[in-house]
Amino acid sequence: MINGQRVAVVLPAYNADKTLERTYNEIDFSIVDDVILVDDCSKDRTSDLARELGIHTAEHSRNRGYGGNQKTCYSIALERGADIVVMLHPDYQYSPKLLPAMAGMIASGHYDAVFASRILGNGALSGGMPLYKYVANRLLTAFQNLLMGAKLSEYHTGYRAWSRKVLEELALPACSDDFVFDNQMIAQTMWKGFNIGEISCPTRYFAEASSINFRRSCTYGFGVLRTAILYRACKMGLVRSPLFTSTERLGPLTNEIRPAKAAENVTVEAA
Repeated sequence: MINGQRVAVVLPAYNADKTLERTYNEIDFSIVDDVILVDDCSKDRTSDLARELGIHTAEHSRNRGYGGNQKTCYSIALERGADIVVMLHPDYQYSPKLLPAMAGMIASGHYDAVFASRILGNGALSGGMPLYKYVANRLLTAFQNLLMGAKLSEYHTGYRAWSRKVLEELALPACSDDFVFDNQMIAQTMWKGFNIGEISCPTRYFAEASSINFRRSCTYGFGVLRTAILYRACKMGLVRSPLFTSTERLGPLTNEIRPAKAAENVTVEAA
């Protein structure tokens, strides 16, 4: 806990058995109360290893995508009483050692969400980020800042912390189940007027770290552009979108999961 607030770490996982233990071992349990892993139908030992490590583990019965995985992560975290939820990729690309700092920024009351930026501190390229991804990151971020009226150093990090209030108020069911979910969630956060903070984060690119290919990167990039343009159009009153007008919120997963086993592991049924 930090300042009496319960901290949960959620790990959206897919084929992460080679890096999960390294990630888990660097989590600071002096402030983290709960660790939750959602396995998006992996083909390796991700779920088995998570159980061996004592992580509360849920499994999708079919692959529901990166965004769909996060929706399950946040629903479970809220059900289990989290006040602050930190989303960390289990591929060891981001440093778990920053968890206390990120959670502390929210617990301070100054921020509703905190993003770990690979761009602040100039560590992205030195950490192995491919040049084309770095250039795309900078161009997309500049475009988004222009249209969305913000000054974030990047919108594309996979390491983010959220207050319970944010997760309860955002219309996350209206977001995509694919990779563009991240940007749509950020757009909703800005739409609601929540305060966003950033912290510099070193990054690691190596063979076992997850990364989408060039084709998927292009699909993601076009999705980011669409999200920013839609945000601006909605702000100007030119169009309306369920992304910003939906009243649907994350709900309990009671009807979508089987009862937990002895080790508190569950299987999430396909919707």
